[in-house]
Amino acid sequence: MPFVLPEGLAPEVYPLAWLVGRWRGEGVVGYPGIEESAFTQELEITHDGGPYLAYRTTTRLVVAPDDAADLDPDAPAAGDPDAAPAGAPEATDGPVWSTEAGYWRVPPERPADLAPDKHPVELLLADPSGHVAVYVGEVGNGRIDLASDLVAHTATGAVVTAGKRLYGMVNGELMWAHDLAAFGQPIQPYASARLARVDG
Repeated sequence: MPFVLPEGLAPEVYPLAWLVGRWRGEGVVGYPGIEESAFTQELEITHDGGPYLAYRTTTRLVVAPDDAADLDPDAPAAGDPDAAPAGAPEATDGPVWSTEAGYWRVPPERPADLAPDKHPVELLLADPSGHVAVYVGEVGNGRIDLASDLVAHTATGAVVTAGKRLYGMVNGELMWAHDLAAFGQPIQPYASARLARVDG
């Protein structure tokens, strides 16, 4: 089925049009000092007609059935007649791991060395763990490559110093990977996920 531009989308962000929508899927997070864990993610990228896209996402750790019972003492235990039937999902969404909000922009100035089939792109993000970041990079052919240009944190915020992000459309799914330099560690893989569009 051919791609249709979202109604009312500003021409400035046409290179990012394929991001617009609601997405949901699963991924994995892990880092020195952080045990590798599965998560679920909900991502929404919207527009209001302005020359930018709004970005909002929440990730929740996946909780095994035994751990879910610890979180919800009223949940039926395994073997209980009220428990989920055989073949039902064995894990549930757990506590929120992270949230982010921000904006995507396509600046009007093109770097001289940018390939003709690419466009410059900026991503501005805020995280309630106490830091904000500006990423810059390029978009083209269903792929976005970003590197941090500025990362700042509050006195009590997470000490994040750099990051790289990759987003790509693969067979109709949104795949992303995030490398991070934080807590004195060099930049290295932090999280990745595969998301499916949930609004058609």
